[in-house]
Amino acid sequence: MAAGRRQYPFHLIEPKWQKHWEEQQTFRAWNPGESVPPEHPFAVRHANAPAEQLPKFYILDMFPYPSGAGLHVGHPEGYTATDILARYKRARGLHVLHPMGWDAFGLPAEQYAIKTGQHPRKTTEQNVATFKRQIKSLGFSYDWSRELDTTDPKYFKWTQWIFLKLYNSWFNPQSNKAEPIESLPYPPELTSAAGATPAELESKRRAYRDSKRLAYVSDAPVWWCEQLGTVLANEEVVDGKSEVGGFPVVRKPMRQWMLRITAYAERLLQDLDTIQWSESLKEMQRNWIGRSEGAEVDFPIAHYRSISNAQCAVPSAESKPIGVFTTRPDTLFGATYMVLAPEHKLVEEITTPEHRQAVIQYKEQVAKKSDLERTELAKDKTGVFTGAYAINPVNGQRIPIWIADYVLSSYGTGAIMAVPGHDTRDFEFATKFNLPIVQVVQPPAGQDWRGFVDEGTAVNSSNEHLSLDGLLTPEAKSKITGWLEANNRGKKTINYKLRDWLFSRQRYWGEPFPIIWKTGPDGFPAHEALPEASLPLLPPPLDDYKPTPEGQPPLARANDWVNLPDGSKRETNTMPQWAGSCWYYLRYLDAHNEQAFCSREAERYWMGTNAQPGSPQLPTPGVDLYVGGTEHAVLHLLYARFWHKVLFDLGYVSTAEPFYKLVNQGLILGEDGQKMSKARGNVVNPDEMVQEFGADSLRLYEMFMGPLEMTKPWNTKGVEGVYRFLGRVWRLFVDEASETEFEQNSTVTPERAAEFLGQVRLSNAIDAAAPNPAQLKVLHACIKKVTEDLDGLRFNTAISALMVFINEAMTWQTRPITALRDFLILLQPFAPHLSEELWFKLDSAFPIPHSALAYASWPQFDSTFLVEDMIEIPVQVNGRLRDVIQVPIDASPAELEAAAKASEKVQSFIAGKTIKKVIVIPKRLVNIVVGD
Repeated sequence: MAAGRRQYPFHLIEPKWQKHWEEQQTFRAWNPGESVPPEHPFAVRHANAPAEQLPKFYILDMFPYPSGAGLHVGHPEGYTATDILARYKRARGLHVLHPMGWDAFGLPAEQYAIKTGQHPRKTTEQNVATFKRQIKSLGFSYDWSRELDTTDPKYFKWTQWIFLKLYNSWFNPQSNKAEPIESLPYPPELTSAAGATPAELESKRRAYRDSKRLAYVSDAPVWWCEQLGTVLANEEVVDGKSEVGGFPVVRKPMRQWMLRITAYAERLLQDLDTIQWSESLKEMQRNWIGRSEGAEVDFPIAHYRSISNAQCAVPSAESKPIGVFTTRPDTLFGATYMVLAPEHKLVEEITTPEHRQAVIQYKEQVAKKSDLERTELAKDKTGVFTGAYAINPVNGQRIPIWIADYVLSSYGTGAIMAVPGHDTRDFEFATKFNLPIVQVVQPPAGQDWRGFVDEGTAVNSSNEHLSLDGLLTPEAKSKITGWLEANNRGKKTINYKLRDWLFSRQRYWGEPFPIIWKTGPDGFPAHEALPEASLPLLPPPLDDYKPTPEGQPPLARANDWVNLPDGSKRETNTMPQWAGSCWYYLRYLDAHNEQAFCSREAERYWMGTNAQPGSPQLPTPGVDLYVGGTEHAVLHLLYARFWHKVLFDLGYVSTAEPFYKLVNQGLILGEDGQKMSKARGNVVNPDEMVQEFGADSLRLYEMFMGPLEMTKPWNTKGVEGVYRFLGRVWRLFVDEASETEFEQNSTVTPERAAEFLGQVRLSNAIDAAAPNPAQLKVLHACIKKVTEDLDGLRFNTAISALMVFINEAMTWQTRPITALRDFLILLQPFAPHLSEELWFKLDSAFPIPHSALAYASWPQFDSTFLVEDMIEIPVQVNGRLRDVIQVPIDASPAELEAAAKASEKVQSFIAGKTIKKVIVIPKRLVNIVVGD
């Protein structure tokens, strides 16, 4: 505890009101059809109004992963912002849903289980308990009746159910949406047996169905970490090592479950225009999706035979073309070599014997690099010649085929045509390896063509059938694309950087896939979905959480679980942590429904699609406000939007987008200006702040530091400042003598301190008298400012307005109770515990029928109280300021002149002098011109 007396007894006030809110379920939200107890403050405020007829406000935090370290002071920033808004919206009469839960699956708990043998569930439950205690200590107005945990079988039953919906659906490009797999039409060759046995036909049909599912199996190059025994996503790999533990990772092909998010790329892009996110956040999503228009060009592989031109070759009948996507088909005549990703499936096939060893060694080196290291961080270009050649389809030139790390198999076709004259990376590569560089674009006068990457005029771009020379880039693109299509050498296409979602992990602590494997009639393994009635599929108990010695996932150790009586085997991969966080916002709507992930009525109400007939304002479609950190600005949001769109297509949700408005809070740094971390020793524990200054002080400071979206350094002295402000609020209301008596009694008999708190009396200055005009002006200036700032999420300036009010109110000889009540309603979103205690004392001394503070109506601003009847006018003598006088706002020029001459300060400058002229500018200025 800080030295000296407490500014106010927060240590008694805060647990008192937290207990009250929990026992009363003050902040519970009500689903359509639920009956609200008549004594509940919600029912008192909204008497005779069914909950589902009230305008809704669904405000959501990105739910936390409950780590063993607990919260630091940076975590509650977003939670405080949403809580302030939730309380504000309740006061404005909206039906607020403000839930909390736990994104509880995760690798740290599994790693701890491997080290100690303790089941991850026990570790997770301990961590959740810590987080929940810390969050509850801050007085957030969550509806805890809807609390959820992604590791709860009652929750992940529905995660598995949604996976089955993905598995049993395909994306129909004609309708541009997901449809049940049963509606998938077969190609003509699969519509009848045509000489095949029924078993053979069904085997082919199964393979076709499986190739179209939204959830499918693929042999994909993945990041494998031997020490962690699992596949890692790209974002979990940093500098060629695992983000957790810093262990080496390598690329290796493995059978993986994939989700076909690429089918939704265009909708994910287009629908960004329908939601209120910051432009920077939308741009991050657009860049990740990476839409680009261009052409896919076929480059045949040359099988050489001597012809008159040694630089040319023609393909033999068995040659296979290499597909290349390019956004600049107009530069095809400048393609002087090709580059394949080292993982490209053709590398093994086309590499000549004399180059094979160099290619193998290079591929091993590249396998240790992350995509970021291979592209954005790759300063020095590296690569190896395969010994093979391709044919440029527009000029017949044979061009060498290289492999290089700056080409990724995950983008486009995994192959590029290199135009070093007009691409920076290709230019650097060609320069290093002495490859030809040809000009095919003429830049504006004065610019060097070498490495010129912008649009210009085509040059050196013609053959006997086609000429682009002289055309501007857009025209040249169009012309050559048409030529390629007409000659079956390419086609116009749209490409996306977005890749299908690698959805499986070789871990224990995750949702098991509801999939079994059987041997098909053709002798190959085939996957099948479990029936929905068998959900949830629980993970088996294990004594050892490590992968098997053969590299199989931990679940493979549970032989009795894996091997079923009919000879089939369970899938042993598990889902990634992303799975549970893709849809949790929907489960909050109906958290205890055992028949569905969410009832139709609850979903339509809280997601805003059940507008009442004649409603003056349509509700927001989706979550009204979603707040979280920028670390989830891309993947979590992209994955959640994808799942939501699938559920929308299948008719399970009623909005096309899940989150209508989204705000990212800024990072709170340590006092040293660095990101908080245990390693730096700069972590500030919120428990310590609550113990020393109280939860209301911590809440207030988190918002007073600066705009919500900004990065801000922590300063404990700043907490002390807002703590003193709350002390002034306390002293504005309470009688000083009774406070002293309380402190003395509590010191002597601390176990009765809570009883003594009730004996603290209100100040004798508080009165039932009506506020005078000056007091109303101060109050309504505060109402106006706080209301406008909360609507604009300007929490720091709203707090400043509250401070201004207290500064003024402390000078009042009489403190009208109506003004103080309104002030407490303004204060309670920010400092709810202190506000509740003072509201309770006011109510005890001046009882009137009204709602509980949490539901008390927000005061209405009245502009008439801010109309100025007096203004200040500067008075000059010979152009120099000599005084500022107060006059009625409607004073005439003559009255202004008289008041200026009557000023004592002015008289000392005009006495004994001749007034030559008086210049009066109404409401602005008086200037007296004098001479000797």
